Amino acid sequence: MKIAKVGSWVESFALSRPYTIAFRSISAVDNVVVEIHGSNGLVGRGVASPERFVTGETIEACQSSLQEDALEWLVGQDVLHLPALIRTWAERNRETPAAQAAVDMALHDLWAQFLGKPLVELLGRAHHQLPTSITIGIKGVEETLAEAEEYVGRGFRILKVKIGRDRALDEERLRRLRQRFQDLVTIRVDANQGYRVDELEEFFRVCDECSIEFVEQPVTPETFDGCRELPESRRKVIAADESMQRERDALRIAVPPSPSGILNIKLMKCGGVAPALRIACIAEAAELSLMWGCMDESIVGIAAALHAAFASPATKYLDLDGSLDLARDWVRGGFELRDGCLRTLDRPGLGVSEIA
Repeated sequence: MKIAKVGSWVESFALSRPYTIAFRSISAVDNVVVEIHGSNGLVGRGVASPERFVTGETIEACQSSLQEDALEWLVGQDVLHLPALIRTWAERNRETPAAQAAVDMALHDLWAQFLGKPLVELLGRAHHQLPTSITIGIKGVEETLAEAEEYVGRGFRILKVKIGRDRALDEERLRRLRQRFQDLVTIRVDANQGYRVDELEEFFRVCDECSIEFVEQPVTPETFDGCRELPESRRKVIAADESMQRERDALRIAVPPSPSGILNIKLMKCGGVAPALRIACIAEAAELSLMWGCMDESIVGIAAALHAAFASPATKYLDLDGSLDLARDWVRGGFELRDGCLRTLDRPGLGVSEIA
Protein backbone atom coordinates (compact mmCIF):
# COMPACT_ATOMS: atom_id res chain seq x y z
CA MET A 1 0.00 0.00 0.00
CA LYS A 2 1.33 3.40 -1.01
CA ILE A 3 1.30 6.47 1.21
CA ALA A 4 -1.02 9.09 -0.29
CA LYS A 5 -0.78 12.04 2.11
CA VAL A 6 1.03 13.14 5.27
CA GLY A 7 0.14 16.00 7.58
CA SER A 8 0.81 17.41 11.05
CA TRP A 9 -0.59 19.99 13.43
CA VAL A 10 -0.31 21.07 17.08
CA GLU A 11 -2.82 20.10 19.75
CA SER A 12 -2.66 22.05 23.02
CA PHE A 13 -3.83 20.19 26.11
CA ALA A 14 -4.53 21.63 29.54
CA LEU A 15 -3.81 19.19 32.36
CA SER A 16 -6.70 18.09 34.52
CA ARG A 17 -4.38 18.29 37.54
CA PRO A 18 -1.23 20.46 37.24
CA TYR A 19 1.75 18.96 39.07
CA THR A 20 5.28 19.68 40.27
CA ILE A 21 8.46 17.65 39.83
CA ALA A 22 11.96 18.32 41.10
CA PHE A 23 12.90 20.81 38.39
CA ARG A 24 9.61 22.47 37.30
CA SER A 25 5.82 22.72 37.48
CA ILE A 26 3.52 21.71 34.60
CA SER A 27 -0.05 22.84 33.87
CA ALA A 28 -0.38 22.38 30.08
CA VAL A 29 1.39 20.63 27.23
CA ASP A 30 1.60 20.85 23.43
CA ASN A 31 1.61 17.69 21.32
CA VAL A 32 2.44 17.64 17.62
CA VAL A 33 0.10 15.24 15.84
CA VAL A 34 1.05 13.32 12.67
CA GLU A 35 -1.33 11.53 10.31
CA ILE A 36 -0.15 9.32 7.44
CA HIS A 37 -2.89 8.46 4.93
CA GLY A 38 -2.73 5.29 2.89
CA SER A 39 -3.96 5.01 -0.68
CA ASN A 40 -6.75 2.70 0.51
CA GLY A 41 -8.13 5.20 3.04
CA LEU A 42 -6.45 3.91 6.19
CA VAL A 43 -4.86 6.49 8.50
CA GLY A 44 -1.82 5.91 10.72
CA ARG A 45 -1.49 8.24 13.71
CA GLY A 46 1.44 9.40 15.80
CA VAL A 47 2.14 12.08 18.35
CA ALA A 48 5.17 13.99 19.62
CA SER A 49 5.49 15.38 23.14
CA PRO A 50 9.03 16.82 23.34
CA GLU A 51 10.67 17.42 26.71
CA ARG A 52 13.30 20.15 26.52
CA PHE A 53 14.56 19.50 30.05
CA VAL A 54 15.35 15.85 29.22
CA THR A 55 16.30 15.57 25.54
CA GLY A 56 16.93 19.23 24.67
CA GLU A 57 14.18 19.14 22.02
CA THR A 58 11.91 22.21 22.02
CA ILE A 59 8.37 22.26 20.71
CA GLU A 60 9.56 24.65 17.98
CA ALA A 61 12.28 22.25 16.81
CA CYS A 62 9.79 19.40 16.88
CA GLN A 63 7.26 21.33 14.80
CA SER A 64 9.95 22.28 12.31
CA SER A 65 10.95 18.63 11.87
CA LEU A 66 7.32 17.72 11.19
CA GLN A 67 6.44 20.44 8.68
CA GLU A 68 4.77 19.30 5.48
CA ASP A 69 7.86 19.77 3.32
CA ALA A 70 9.91 17.62 5.74
CA LEU A 71 7.37 14.80 5.42
CA GLU A 72 6.68 15.04 1.70
CA TRP A 73 9.29 12.39 0.84
CA LEU A 74 6.99 9.76 2.38
CA VAL A 75 4.28 10.29 -0.24
CA GLY A 76 4.37 7.47 -2.77
CA GLN A 77 6.38 5.16 -0.51
CA ASP A 78 5.11 1.64 0.22
CA VAL A 79 4.27 1.18 3.90
CA LEU A 80 5.34 -2.48 3.63
CA HIS A 81 8.91 -1.14 3.44
CA LEU A 82 8.50 -0.17 7.09
CA PRO A 83 12.05 -0.80 8.43
CA ALA A 84 13.67 1.14 5.57
CA LEU A 85 11.25 4.05 5.95
CA ILE A 86 11.88 4.26 9.69
CA ARG A 87 15.65 4.07 9.19
CA THR A 88 15.56 6.90 6.64
CA TRP A 89 13.38 9.04 8.90
CA ALA A 90 15.64 8.44 11.91
CA GLU A 91 18.71 9.52 9.92
CA ARG A 92 16.96 12.83 9.15
CA ASN A 93 15.90 13.52 12.76
CA ARG A 94 18.64 12.51 15.16
CA GLU A 95 18.31 15.74 17.18
CA THR A 96 14.50 15.63 17.53
CA PRO A 97 13.56 12.24 19.05
CA ALA A 98 9.92 13.13 19.75
CA ALA A 99 9.44 14.15 16.11
CA GLN A 100 11.14 10.91 15.13
CA ALA A 101 8.78 8.98 17.42
CA ALA A 102 5.63 10.58 15.98
CA VAL A 103 6.34 9.40 12.42
CA ASP A 104 7.67 6.06 13.64
CA MET A 105 4.44 5.26 15.50
CA ALA A 106 2.23 6.54 12.66
CA LEU A 107 4.05 4.26 10.22
CA HIS A 108 3.75 1.30 12.60
CA ASP A 109 0.03 2.06 13.07
CA LEU A 110 -0.62 2.24 9.32
CA TRP A 111 1.46 -0.90 8.63
CA ALA A 112 -0.38 -2.98 11.23
CA GLN A 113 -3.77 -1.68 10.11
CA PHE A 114 -2.95 -2.68 6.52
CA LEU A 115 -2.03 -6.17 7.74
CA GLY A 116 -5.23 -6.31 9.80
CA LYS A 117 -3.59 -7.07 13.16
CA PRO A 118 -2.96 -5.27 16.47
CA LEU A 119 0.61 -3.97 16.33
CA VAL A 120 1.76 -6.05 19.31
CA GLU A 121 0.79 -9.29 17.56
CA LEU A 122 3.04 -8.42 14.61
CA LEU A 123 5.89 -7.44 16.94
CA GLY A 124 5.57 -10.66 18.93
CA ARG A 125 3.40 -10.50 22.02
CA ALA A 126 5.06 -11.39 25.33
CA HIS A 127 2.44 -9.92 27.73
CA HIS A 128 -1.34 -9.52 27.74
CA GLN A 129 -1.88 -7.34 30.80
CA LEU A 130 0.22 -5.42 33.34
CA PRO A 131 -0.59 -2.87 36.05
CA THR A 132 0.48 0.74 35.58
CA SER A 133 1.47 3.22 38.22
CA ILE A 134 -0.21 6.61 38.49
CA THR A 135 1.82 9.65 39.49
CA ILE A 136 1.52 12.02 42.43
CA GLY A 137 3.53 15.22 42.00
CA ILE A 138 5.49 17.06 44.70
CA LYS A 139 3.04 18.53 47.20
CA GLY A 140 2.22 18.66 50.90
CA VAL A 141 1.53 15.60 53.02
CA GLU A 142 -2.24 16.02 53.29
CA GLU A 143 -2.58 16.76 49.58
CA THR A 144 -0.51 13.67 48.81
CA LEU A 145 -2.72 11.48 50.99
CA ALA A 146 -5.92 12.90 49.50
CA GLU A 147 -4.73 12.31 45.93
CA ALA A 148 -3.63 8.79 46.82
CA GLU A 149 -7.08 8.09 48.30
CA GLU A 150 -8.65 9.19 45.02
CA TYR A 151 -6.41 6.94 42.93
CA VAL A 152 -6.94 3.92 45.15
CA GLY A 153 -10.68 4.54 44.90
CA ARG A 154 -10.33 4.45 41.11
CA GLY A 155 -8.68 1.03 41.27
CA PHE A 156 -4.98 1.89 41.05
CA ARG A 157 -2.67 -0.12 43.29
CA ILE A 158 0.72 1.33 42.27
CA LEU A 159 1.57 4.93 43.20
CA LYS A 160 4.60 6.72 41.78
CA VAL A 161 5.50 9.60 44.07
CA LYS A 162 7.56 12.51 42.80
CA ILE A 163 10.24 13.63 45.26
CA GLY A 164 13.58 15.45 45.19
CA ARG A 165 13.02 19.03 46.37
CA ASP A 166 12.90 18.67 50.15
CA ARG A 167 14.34 15.54 51.70
CA ALA A 168 12.53 15.91 55.03
CA LEU A 169 9.21 16.36 53.23
CA ASP A 170 9.99 13.41 50.95
CA GLU A 171 10.52 11.14 53.94
CA GLU A 172 7.42 12.34 55.77
CA ARG A 173 5.22 11.83 52.71
CA LEU A 174 6.50 8.29 52.17
CA ARG A 175 6.11 7.32 55.81
CA ARG A 176 2.57 8.70 55.94
CA LEU A 177 1.58 6.98 52.71
CA ARG A 178 2.83 3.62 53.96
CA GLN A 179 1.19 4.15 57.33
CA ARG A 180 -2.11 5.02 55.68
CA PHE A 181 -2.25 2.28 53.04
CA GLN A 182 -0.18 -0.50 54.65
CA ASP A 183 0.10 -3.33 52.08
CA LEU A 184 -2.80 -2.13 49.94
CA VAL A 185 -0.55 -0.25 47.50
CA THR A 186 2.88 -0.54 45.95
CA ILE A 187 4.89 2.69 46.18
CA ARG A 188 7.71 3.66 43.83
CA VAL A 189 9.43 7.05 43.83
CA ASP A 190 10.88 9.34 41.17
CA ALA A 191 13.49 11.84 42.35
CA ASN A 192 14.04 13.44 38.91
CA GLN A 193 17.76 13.94 39.74
CA GLY A 194 17.02 15.62 43.09
CA TYR A 195 19.59 13.76 45.25
CA ARG A 196 23.36 13.38 45.47
CA VAL A 197 25.11 10.02 45.36
CA ASP A 198 26.42 10.51 48.90
CA GLU A 199 22.85 10.92 50.18
CA LEU A 200 21.53 7.72 48.69
CA GLU A 201 22.45 5.16 51.33
CA GLU A 202 20.65 7.10 54.05
CA PHE A 203 17.66 7.67 51.77
CA PHE A 204 17.56 3.97 50.87
CA ARG A 205 17.18 3.17 54.56
CA VAL A 206 14.00 5.24 54.54
CA CYS A 207 12.92 3.38 51.41
CA ASP A 208 13.47 0.08 53.20
CA GLU A 209 11.39 1.30 56.13
CA CYS A 210 8.56 2.32 53.78
CA SER A 211 8.82 -0.74 51.48
CA ILE A 212 9.53 1.33 48.37
CA GLU A 213 9.56 -0.79 45.20
CA PHE A 214 12.30 1.18 43.42
CA VAL A 215 13.82 4.65 43.06
CA GLU A 216 13.78 6.32 39.66
CA GLN A 217 16.66 8.59 38.59
CA PRO A 218 17.82 9.67 42.05
CA VAL A 219 20.87 11.63 40.78
CA THR A 220 21.88 13.66 37.72
CA PRO A 221 23.03 11.95 34.51
CA GLU A 222 26.48 13.46 35.08
CA THR A 223 26.84 11.69 38.44
CA PHE A 224 24.83 8.55 37.61
CA ASP A 225 27.95 6.41 37.17
CA GLY A 226 28.63 7.01 40.86
CA CYS A 227 25.80 4.58 41.56
CA ARG A 228 28.10 1.78 40.36
CA GLU A 229 29.82 2.05 43.75
CA LEU A 230 26.62 1.17 45.61
CA PRO A 231 25.92 -2.38 46.83
CA GLU A 232 24.17 -4.59 44.30
CA SER A 233 21.04 -4.68 46.45
CA ARG A 234 20.74 -0.89 46.00
CA ARG A 235 21.70 -0.75 42.34
CA LYS A 236 19.08 -3.30 41.28
CA VAL A 237 16.24 -1.07 42.58
CA ILE A 238 17.42 2.07 40.77
CA ALA A 239 15.64 2.92 37.52
CA ALA A 240 17.51 4.99 34.93
CA ASP A 241 15.35 7.65 33.26
CA GLU A 242 17.10 10.89 32.27
CA SER A 243 20.31 8.83 32.12
CA MET A 244 18.68 6.36 29.69
CA GLN A 245 17.55 7.97 26.49
CA ARG A 246 18.89 6.11 23.43
CA GLU A 247 20.50 2.76 22.62
CA ARG A 248 24.00 4.02 23.41
CA ASP A 249 22.85 4.85 26.96
CA ALA A 250 21.45 1.35 27.41
CA LEU A 251 24.74 -0.13 26.24
CA ARG A 252 26.71 2.02 28.69
CA ILE A 253 24.45 1.20 31.62
CA ALA A 254 24.57 -2.52 30.80
CA VAL A 255 28.33 -2.63 31.41
CA PRO A 256 28.83 -4.28 34.82
CA PRO A 257 28.57 -3.30 37.51
CA SER A 258 25.42 -1.64 36.19
CA PRO A 259 24.44 1.56 38.05
CA SER A 260 20.79 0.49 37.78
CA GLY A 261 18.79 -2.68 37.41
CA ILE A 262 15.92 -1.02 35.56
CA LEU A 263 15.84 0.95 32.30
CA ASN A 264 13.02 3.42 31.71
CA ILE A 265 12.12 3.49 28.01
CA LYS A 266 10.11 6.43 26.70
CA LEU A 267 9.30 6.70 23.01
CA MET A 268 9.79 10.46 23.19
CA LYS A 269 13.36 9.99 24.40
CA CYS A 270 14.49 7.20 22.09
CA GLY A 271 12.64 8.01 18.86
CA GLY A 272 9.77 5.55 18.64
CA VAL A 273 8.79 1.91 18.61
CA ALA A 274 11.70 0.61 16.50
CA PRO A 275 14.55 2.05 18.63
CA ALA A 276 12.61 1.20 21.81
CA LEU A 277 12.60 -2.46 20.84
CA ARG A 278 16.33 -2.33 20.15
CA ILE A 279 16.83 -1.01 23.70
CA ALA A 280 14.57 -3.81 24.93
CA CYS A 281 16.87 -6.37 23.29
CA ILE A 282 19.89 -4.86 25.06
CA ALA A 283 18.06 -5.02 28.39
CA GLU A 284 17.05 -8.63 27.85
CA ALA A 285 20.61 -9.64 26.96
CA ALA A 286 22.01 -7.80 30.01
CA GLU A 287 19.31 -9.21 32.32
CA LEU A 288 18.01 -5.74 33.14
CA SER A 289 14.33 -5.05 33.74
CA LEU A 290 12.31 -2.57 31.69
CA MET A 291 9.92 0.10 32.80
CA TRP A 292 7.97 1.85 30.05
CA GLY A 293 7.23 5.49 30.80
CA CYS A 294 5.81 8.50 29.02
CA MET A 295 5.54 12.25 28.88
CA ASP A 296 2.19 14.08 29.06
CA GLU A 297 0.93 12.77 25.75
CA SER A 298 -2.15 11.72 23.85
CA ILE A 299 -3.67 8.24 23.96
CA VAL A 300 -1.86 7.61 20.65
CA GLY A 301 1.56 7.76 22.29
CA ILE A 302 0.49 5.70 25.29
CA ALA A 303 -0.97 3.01 23.02
CA ALA A 304 2.23 2.86 20.95
CA ALA A 305 4.36 2.46 24.08
CA LEU A 306 2.03 -0.22 25.42
CA HIS A 307 2.20 -2.29 22.21
CA ALA A 308 6.01 -2.06 22.28
CA ALA A 309 6.15 -2.88 26.00
CA PHE A 310 4.03 -5.98 25.57
CA ALA A 311 6.38 -7.22 22.83
CA SER A 312 9.39 -7.50 25.18
CA PRO A 313 9.99 -10.31 27.68
CA ALA A 314 12.14 -7.87 29.71
CA THR A 315 9.15 -5.64 30.46
CA LYS A 316 8.35 -5.69 34.18
CA TYR A 317 6.92 -2.26 34.99
CA LEU A 318 4.52 0.21 33.35
CA ASP A 319 4.27 3.91 34.09
CA LEU A 320 1.90 4.80 31.24
CA ASP A 321 -0.44 7.32 32.82
CA GLY A 322 0.39 10.38 30.66
CA SER A 323 -2.92 10.57 28.79
CA LEU A 324 -4.83 10.41 32.07
CA ASP A 325 -3.43 13.85 32.93
CA LEU A 326 -5.00 15.50 29.89
CA ALA A 327 -8.26 17.41 30.29
CA ARG A 328 -9.20 16.26 26.76
CA ASP A 329 -7.79 14.21 23.89
CA TRP A 330 -8.23 14.16 20.10
CA VAL A 331 -8.63 10.38 19.83
CA ARG A 332 -10.25 7.56 21.75
CA GLY A 333 -9.54 3.85 22.20
CA GLY A 334 -5.93 2.69 22.20
CA PHE A 335 -6.08 0.56 25.34
CA GLU A 336 -8.32 -0.68 28.10
CA LEU A 337 -7.70 0.45 31.69
CA ARG A 338 -9.41 -1.64 34.33
CA ASP A 339 -8.56 -1.76 38.05
CA GLY A 340 -5.22 -0.10 37.35
CA CYS A 341 -4.23 -2.64 34.66
CA LEU A 342 -3.63 -1.92 30.99
CA ARG A 343 -4.52 -4.13 28.04
CA THR A 344 -4.23 -3.50 24.31
CA LEU A 345 -7.43 -3.60 22.25
CA ASP A 346 -8.24 -6.31 19.71
CA ARG A 347 -8.20 -3.80 16.86
CA PRO A 348 -5.79 -3.36 13.95
CA GLY A 349 -2.79 -1.06 14.44
CA LEU A 350 -2.74 0.96 17.64
CA GLY A 351 -6.51 0.65 18.04
CA VAL A 352 -7.18 4.40 18.13
CA SER A 353 -9.83 6.39 16.30
CA GLU A 354 -10.27 10.13 15.96
CA ILE A 355 -13.09 11.75 17.93
CA ALA A 356 -15.68 13.08 15.49
